[in-house]
Amino acid sequence: MKWTRFRLKTVAEAEDILVSALYDIGLEGAQIEDKIPLTAWEKEQMFVDILPDEQENDGIAYLSFFVEEEEDGSLKVAGERTDRQTLLGRIEEVLEELRAFCQIGEGTVTVDETEDLDWINNWKQYFHQFLIDDILVIPSWEEIRPEDRGKTVLHIDPGTAFGTGMHETTQLCIRQLRKHVTPQTELLDVGTGSGILAILSLMFGARRAVGTDLDPCTVEAVEQNCRANHISREKFPLVIGNLLTDRQVRDQVGYGCYDIAVANILPDVLVPLTPVIRSHLKPGGIYITSGILSEKERTVTEAVEAAGMEVLEVTRQGEWVSVTARRAV
Repeated sequence: MKWTRFRLKTVAEAEDILVSALYDIGLEGAQIEDKIPLTAWEKEQMFVDILPDEQENDGIAYLSFFVEEEEDGSLKVAGERTDRQTLLGRIEEVLEELRAFCQIGEGTVTVDETEDLDWINNWKQYFHQFLIDDILVIPSWEEIRPEDRGKTVLHIDPGTAFGTGMHETTQLCIRQLRKHVTPQTELLDVGTGSGILAILSLMFGARRAVGTDLDPCTVEAVEQNCRANHISREKFPLVIGNLLTDRQVRDQVGYGCYDIAVANILPDVLVPLTPVIRSHLKPGGIYITSGILSEKERTVTEAVEAAGMEVLEVTRQGEWVSVTARRAV
């Protein structure tokens, strides 16, 4: 499959108006490249763990629109066929109209062709082996270096499911799990994603881990990562569904039967989820949370206390916070 890319050089302030104007002529799904630092709100909402390093903002932005080519070389835009030159002319007309009342910077367009865009695997260029304390996290496409042999090795390929271990919130949870997991531990991992937290808990010696997640992509990711780390799926059953709102999911997970529950989720979900998770913990069970920006720390600790749990520890890494609590005996 071939795609034609129209790439516009503009300024960051004009991104929204350009995307809107070009949407009106049938161009959709803009890929935006700029160096604007993420705000705290954006970091919380995105909650991603693979990002290129941020660079100093120069005000420049690039907008890329990809249009699929037909076998005869024509382009299909908004249900109609056109050719590359005609579409380029329409784009340049839009840019000229916008110049009359707003600053769009250079406003130039380059056109190129690419084949078989691999949207799912493009993130791999950002994910390389790294250490979390003495744990080596390594993707399947890299080899263990001689100097790292002998370390605890976690093989992880997240695919389209969240969780590589690169994000501060994941690392905060891992350290707390290491403190509290015992050979008797029955663990509940809410928002399993790639399975990294449950798999590491089993590697730390937990007896069993049950995962829940909304995303069906989790199933394949967990299967692959269990296989890569020689973890029996019998030790790591997975339930797809919403623990917060679906009674059947909660019944399937089971009540009052977990020594540890871990939830690396945004505060807006953690707050209503906390009393639900408490019902799945044994008396005295440990609740490990993260996904919390520092300014939301009090919101989460108050929710934990309101659910009848005692805050044991608050740990921090960068802008992120982990709250560990215990259900009253």
